[in-house]
Amino acid sequence: MPSVDPGAALIRFEDVTKTYADGTVAVGGLELEVREHELLTLVGPSGSGKSTLLRMVNRLVEPTAGRVTLDGQDVMSQDPVLLRRGIGYVIQDVGLFPHRTVAQNIATVPGLLGWDRHRTQDRVRELLQLVGLDPAVHGPRYPHELSGGQRQRVGVARALAANPRVMLMDEPFGAVDPEGRRALQVEFRRIHDELGTTVLLVTHDIDEAILLGDRVAVFSQGGRLEQVDTPVRVLTRPATPFVEHFIGGARVVRLLSLATLTPADLEPGAAAPAATRPVVTLRVGDTLERCFAALATSPDGVVAVEGDDGEPVGALTLAGLHGALRRSASAG
Repeated sequence: MPSVDPGAALIRFEDVTKTYADGTVAVGGLELEVREHELLTLVGPSGSGKSTLLRMVNRLVEPTAGRVTLDGQDVMSQDPVLLRRGIGYVIQDVGLFPHRTVAQNIATVPGLLGWDRHRTQDRVRELLQLVGLDPAVHGPRYPHELSGGQRQRVGVARALAANPRVMLMDEPFGAVDPEGRRALQVEFRRIHDELGTTVLLVTHDIDEAILLGDRVAVFSQGGRLEQVDTPVRVLTRPATPFVEHFIGGARVVRLLSLATLTPADLEPGAAAPAATRPVVTLRVGDTLERCFAALATSPDGVVAVEGDDGEPVGALTLAGLHGALRRSASAG
């Protein structure tokens, strides 16, 4: 299921505040909706309340004020154990049970839900294949016999075991080396596009947030939501000085100067007549940096694109630039 067409809000934070006993405000007066099927990345510096916000969805942290609703129901009105069984949860250090095999780890929630042995075995096999691991090879192994990247893949598989509508991910790839991290990012994006699970993913890395998210929520200290928008709009139209400063030195901007525009990144047909927009035309092969600049000055987020012969070949949109950025990052 493509994640580019999210549905109605599945999770709502309604004037949510979390204040700890020492007076620290982790989240203050938050209003935020998470749409069904979307991958929403939560990004910001340490102390900006991202993990606190995430854990309020499955009641590992409870709000001081306001409401968190899941599918219209206040999570505080639900049994926390049953609530958590229906929500996938992936953390940086994975938390696999060390004395259980990979297959047994993945089967944990199905076992708690009373699935029969054959259904559970089929699901374990299916999920290992989904995350790129061989069931016959990796299923009987123990966590200490796996690489860090393989353990993270098993953590994702375990979180998906009972077909949750929602998955919460807290710095899920942070402990993996850079090369392995990029591979996991690409693999998880593929899995999300296939399954359409609603995902909240916490990261401190703006590059990861931009590359993975259908939308990006940028937070500052005290759990203040500075902006929530599509990745390209966050890059091209930062809503506050904080957002502009936070993305200012990001590696993703350097990627824009290296990657180039291809026909596959374009919408068919020509853009609207030049009289309705600034006279800016791109060509196939232009750098994404030039595309970024053109879209930033386009009032409606559409720029005409020509081929080498000067004939129009299509139009570039913000979604097209985001797709080009993902493609380039995946190939890098």
